[in-house]
Amino acid sequence: MAIDAKSSLTDVCFEVCTALDLVGVTAVLTGGSAATVYAPAAYQSRDADFIITFRGAGGAEVLTRLGYSEHGGTYEHAENQYTLEFLRGPLAIGDDLVIAWDTMRREDQILHILTRTDCVRDRLMWFYTDNDRSALSAAIGVAQSGAIDRRAIREWSAREGFDNQCEQFLLSLREQRRGT
Repeated sequence: MAIDAKSSLTDVCFEVCTALDLVGVTAVLTGGSAATVYAPAAYQSRDADFIITFRGAGGAEVLTRLGYSEHGGTYEHAENQYTLEFLRGPLAIGDDLVIAWDTMRREDQILHILTRTDCVRDRLMWFYTDNDRSALSAAIGVAQSGAIDRRAIREWSAREGFDNQCEQFLLSLREQRRGT
């Protein structure tokens, strides 16, 4: 499948990750774009944020073949609205290094992506540090989209010094589930 004007962010992410993987580059989707893949109704990112965890040769050439050109560190597509960013690693959330991620499969394509729990932690970090309410909404949406490890989120939040904010997230999550 080629990337064109009608390709969704999820389509773009699968296509880019698969193409990079074929040349030995492991790129993990992170940030708001990971939240969009897990919970598109809760959050819509305008770009795909990847962190390269393993480098191979030919990544830039692959992106060019997919229709992207680099402009000041951002890759723009000739037809598609979604841009790509390859953020400086290591892959981490707060002080925690992320050493494992999920790999989604769709037909013959793959997408390396933060686990659902790590995606929630990533969105919560933005809420904790910047009081970003859209990040809180995204964290709630991702948490509602499937199983998360609440204990790990609570322990991580405490280590980062955000116990009270974590309780606000958990309360908001409970309220959303009850429909209040």
